[in-house]
Amino acid sequence: MGRGIAQVAALAGLRTVLTDLSAEALAKASASIASSLEKGVEKGKTPREAAEAARSLLSTSTDLAAAAAAADLVVEAVFEDLALKEDLFRRLDAAAPPAAILASNTSSLPLTRIAAATRRPGKVIGMHFFNPVPVMPLLELVRTAETSGETLAAALAVGKRLGKETIVVRDSPGFATSRLGLAIGLEAMRMYEEGVASARDIDRAMELGYRHPMGPLRLTDLVGLDVRLAIADHLAKELGTDRFAPPGILRRLVAKGKLGRKSGEGFYRWEGEQALEKQP
Repeated sequence: MGRGIAQVAALAGLRTVLTDLSAEALAKASASIASSLEKGVEKGKTPREAAEAARSLLSTSTDLAAAAAAADLVVEAVFEDLALKEDLFRRLDAAAPPAAILASNTSSLPLTRIAAATRRPGKVIGMHFFNPVPVMPLLELVRTAETSGETLAAALAVGKRLGKETIVVRDSPGFATSRLGLAIGLEAMRMYEEGVASARDIDRAMELGYRHPMGPLRLTDLVGLDVRLAIADHLAKELGTDRFAPPGILRRLVAKGKLGRKSGEGFYRWEGEQALEKQP
């Protein structure tokens, strides 16, 4: 998701540095962003001048400290692992200027715990984007008890500049969107497991019947089945309820390495960006 966030930031005229441990991953991300920008131009959604300006504002680096050294805002988008995020925020706190805001793209983990890893909890906020970032209009802002009013105001301003519609929620398990979205997603998985309907027809039921832009199983493939499993386990534990207990099919697919689009197969079989229905 980091590449999508970087793309919309650069398109909004913000100088953006995309970071990763892997130079190869950064090269792939840059190519993906360039392709996405070109498609926007071809479809008439993005002026060529804007796409070229975005490319000039975007750079990459494998040096996290150097990338954060002059940042006004850092948006973290690593895997949903609390220990990993806590460690990263400690490093960002040491590297970024004292006035910089540190934001997490977490979709469910306790932001208060993440903020506690820093010496600036008032400048930590959740900025939860949605896949695909250039298309999805929502930005969920998550504030802790210590997030300052100035930090929230700055995040709201950034969201507006990125062209996003923002909602503000307090730090609680799953926030608003993950609790709602995961509840639908897990039920869709149970229906698929029970043979109620095919993956495509379950998705079409939500797309055509409830005007969802994307069905829950295809969305799960885009998000990553491993990510959804981690969120479900977290919510089931934190909320003390079996409403979010992961279905067996989700655990089995993850155990087999079938994680969705990134692995080539999940609830669908993927050929590039195209989702193909699996044979029973």
